[in-house]
Amino acid sequence: MRQAIVEMSLKILAALLLIWQGLHVRKHALILPEPTGHRSGITVNHSNNAILRLLIVGDSAAAGVGENTQDTALLGQLVTRLSEHFTVEWDLIARACATTAATTKLLRDTRAKPYDAVVVSLGVNDVTRQIPMHKWLNQTTIFLDILTIKFAARRIYTVNLPPVGTFPVLPQPLRWIIGLRVKRFDAAMEKHQANRCEITRLSIDLKLDLTLMASDKYHPGPTLYALWAKKITKAMLGDFLQDSDSKWQVHRSY
Repeated sequence: MRQAIVEMSLKILAALLLIWQGLHVRKHALILPEPTGHRSGITVNHSNNAILRLLIVGDSAAAGVGENTQDTALLGQLVTRLSEHFTVEWDLIARACATTAATTKLLRDTRAKPYDAVVVSLGVNDVTRQIPMHKWLNQTTIFLDILTIKFAARRIYTVNLPPVGTFPVLPQPLRWIIGLRVKRFDAAMEKHQANRCEITRLSIDLKLDLTLMASDKYHPGPTLYALWAKKITKAMLGDFLQDSDSKWQVHRSY
């Protein structure tokens, strides 16, 4: 609560400057395209007929912005790792600049099909577009319910919000203000998702290293996408590999 009060006081005092900085960033930001490549397919593991049905959904990071092709983006790197253990049926439903509400609408307009594992990247655009926290949390509940009901998602893998407050592409004090807001929203979302047993929330500790970022200094580069894919793969193997300790069974083709 104290952090929220400090954030609001600073925003009021610096309102005009923050508005100007926000407009300046939007006007001069390097806009990277979404990578080329297929957004659905199947990658066969010829030594294992177990099938893992995978969906990646969300914003520009889910879409792989920062990379030229999907092969080196999150989708390609994750499917490559998972296909060492399963035949992977995969789909990507993601758009740059997408908010939680916009992604929810996209899912409502998408034909239903079941997924074993869903990877989610959302939240940054809700924060930067000043969506109120309570509204964002409510929208997230609706989004998650669609995944579990319409798409029969068995496991959902989310990730912490990135440390936007350390991104030098944003000028001060806008960077600091957004950083405070991101931390507050991220803590609220972690608490919000803790009550849902189908969710595995991953934490990726992103140190400020511009060599790991895309050319816009805002989106991940291939090394960060690889780190993300590695974390997700480890979590999924713990959930879906068929062994004596596994809680889940993946589907098999006959």
